[in-house]
Amino acid sequence: MNDCCIAGFGEVMLRLCPPGRHRLLQALPGTLDATFGGSEVNVCASLAMLGANCRFLTALPDHTAARAVTLQLKGLGCDVSHILYSNGGRMGVYYVEHGSDMRSSTVIYDRDHSVISELGPDAYDFTAMLEGVSHLHLSDITCALTEKAFQTTLALARFAAVKGITISLDINNRKKLWNWNPKTTRQALARECLEQLAPLADMIIGNREDTSAIFGFKAPTAIGHGRIDFGAYEKSAKILSERFPKARYIAFTLRETISADRNNWGGMLYDSDSKLAHFAPLDSKGEYAPYELRDIVDRFGGGDAFSAGLLFALHSRTYAEPAIAVRFAAAASVLKHTIPGDYNYTTRAEVEELMQGFGAGRIQR
Repeated sequence: MNDCCIAGFGEVMLRLCPPGRHRLLQALPGTLDATFGGSEVNVCASLAMLGANCRFLTALPDHTAARAVTLQLKGLGCDVSHILYSNGGRMGVYYVEHGSDMRSSTVIYDRDHSVISELGPDAYDFTAMLEGVSHLHLSDITCALTEKAFQTTLALARFAAVKGITISLDINNRKKLWNWNPKTTRQALARECLEQLAPLADMIIGNREDTSAIFGFKAPTAIGHGRIDFGAYEKSAKILSERFPKARYIAFTLRETISADRNNWGGMLYDSDSKLAHFAPLDSKGEYAPYELRDIVDRFGGGDAFSAGLLFALHSRTYAEPAIAVRFAAAASVLKHTIPGDYNYTTRAEVEELMQGFGAGRIQR
């Protein structure tokens, strides 16, 4: 990894989850597993585990539970010295029910009046936050919280762009959010906001369904007769790259959901300069052969692990070629599905081992 410092800005939440596959109605009253999570903090935690120089930026209430987040991230090797603490407000919470077989996983958000959702751009010192930073990672989730959170994210992105800082934007369309303007629909609000933010991005990450829905273009059918249509993914990426010409890279995760426990997983990275789409993983013939997840432990944070793997690879000396970078990202993110919680506690060596074909789950002695 070179000396690049990658910063992520967004909300970190307390994640409460019933043990195993229990439902909340079964688990309460009782004990819930408490961890931390959120798109941008997941990326930073994963980057720290991979050995990257990273910084997490957020706003939190100044109390013990919130300070526990910073202690944990600091222990992973992430810079937390520029987090803004407030004497008022609260920390966001989200509840997770893990699905099983045909029963889907579900999420309940409890994020109203969190500190980050109530602070506007004037509350932050952008100069200090981005000092020494060469890459800023954002997602649309923070924008979906409140108008103030959107204005802060947009102002930070504009500040970073003027400073020549590379910007990546993850399109995580959360349909349960985007409700802060009752005068318009959630989808229209998302489009209005992201059409201001996306032109600033040097890299757009997401899945093709969310991006096509938000930006209002008709994407070609990607899956038919049980097979992925790679041309459809490439066409969608070209549409985005033409619409947002600053974006050098367009990246999609490729998830085929068979059940809550079984998914096929891979990724695509489109290079706008070469106009080539790179898919991963590939078999010995160079053809796309997705990872087959047959016993998912926790799929939350899988896309964030892909983003982190991609950022790490593209800023490295070893994996910066687009075809190799997407291989690294796909391997890193598939391993996240085997780990409980939002964070990807996976090392660079483990990702490299899987990329080399050693993924049978044997004991390492």
